[in-house]
Amino acid sequence: MATTITRKPVSFRLRTDLLEGLKRNAARENRTLNNYVESILLDIVYHEPNETTKAAIKEAMSGHNRNKVYTDVDEMMNDILNEDE
Repeated sequence: MATTITRKPVSFRLRTDLLEGLKRNAARENRTLNNYVESILLDIVYHEPNETTKAAIKEAMSGHNRNKVYTDVDEMMNDILNEDE
């Protein structure tokens, strides 16, 4: 049993730099621009994150991040390299 997917031509106005980025990404994946954009939109519309991801998003959006925030790369690298001590 074959399922027919109906497609309808549409037109969007996009920023030039965004369109160029989409074209580059599509070419990198050896896909048409239409196929690439459609797959991105399908993922956005139909992808539902799992509960762990939803909780992480909620925590991040709340602004109450318990993790240390770094403004200095050297301090961050020092903490990473010494976290087992």
